[in-house]
Amino acid sequence: MTEEQLSSNHPPLPPTTEEDRFSWLRLLRSRKVGPATFRRLLREHGSAQNALAALPEMARAAGIEGYETCPPGVIETELKAAKAAKARLLCLGSADFPEALNDLNDVPPMLWAIGDVSLLQQSAVAVVGARNCSSLGARMARGLATELGNKEHVIVSGLARGIDTAAHRAALDSGTIAVMAGGVDVIYPAENTELAHEIAVKGLRLSEQPMGVTPQARHFPRRNRIISGLAQAVVVVEAAAKSGSLITARDALDQGREVLAVPGHPFDARAAGCNLLIRDGAMLVRSADDIIEALPQKPDLFSRQPASPPEPIVRPAQDLHVQILERLGPSPIAEDQLLRDITATAGELGPALVDLELDGRIQRQPGGLLSLAG
Repeated sequence: MTEEQLSSNHPPLPPTTEEDRFSWLRLLRSRKVGPATFRRLLREHGSAQNALAALPEMARAAGIEGYETCPPGVIETELKAAKAAKARLLCLGSADFPEALNDLNDVPPMLWAIGDVSLLQQSAVAVVGARNCSSLGARMARGLATELGNKEHVIVSGLARGIDTAAHRAALDSGTIAVMAGGVDVIYPAENTELAHEIAVKGLRLSEQPMGVTPQARHFPRRNRIISGLAQAVVVVEAAAKSGSLITARDALDQGREVLAVPGHPFDARAAGCNLLIRDGAMLVRSADDIIEALPQKPDLFSRQPASPPEPIVRPAQDLHVQILERLGPSPIAEDQLLRDITATAGELGPALVDLELDGRIQRQPGGLLSLAG
């Protein structure tokens, strides 16, 4: 591979054979392998097959005994389910993979898609908001989605009840993408089964989760980064002060996307999040014209690269990783000394150390000592 291809910001060469795609899925579905680790393993080992062969020894070196990669039978079952659901696998680096996601630090290496994948190459706006929205909020979402669709913008949302449902329904004929928290073949909530079937026919359903996975609470924040990543702008119609829609808005800011919000009455808790976003600098939305004015007006401006990198929002797991890396250096220190120096329990420290070891950031020394990787 060339130096450019080894660059962490350059998409890996996509798999070209069924065997390669099978190995990519096995690697990504293996324990402790997330998007960042997946890309690092490909860079270091040149192929998914080589990475799979190296993983057990890497795990042993990290103190994980009995590590096994994802069994081939699991992938065979997933591929059968995908065929039954008429789902298509989109691989990072391939022509049909959404270019908009390439600049995400944790871009999903693979996505399952059901429907019209050409929508991924069109200008998109995300419309998100409260599940228990008001009738006025739903009406606003429908109006914005309809007007944006008439201007040839695809509507992206999360297939949740409330604002998401209203936006998807209004954009069925003009183009809509539903990014799902569980498997692309698992409809949630069940009340949106008919809508999901219509989206599969007229629009696109998309998910990074394995086929057949029932969505769990931890899946939704991960899903939200894809919603914002696909869009030029994220519009929040109604949202409480602490809600998933605000997570999507924060992801959008991290990714250099525009964030807009519909204002609401100060006494309405469903508008509190939107009002906070506007207070903190989000553009106020009165109609679709406000959104269109905020979008890049020329195709060559739609580079999806922020003018200057935004300050990353540090989540709790990231914060622990940062604490560990700040206290380690080339000279080894004892693990119990590290535990005394950081704000974490032994139960929290262990998994964080394994993550950093598998990412190649730290290394274990004889005698239970730790240091930064050379």
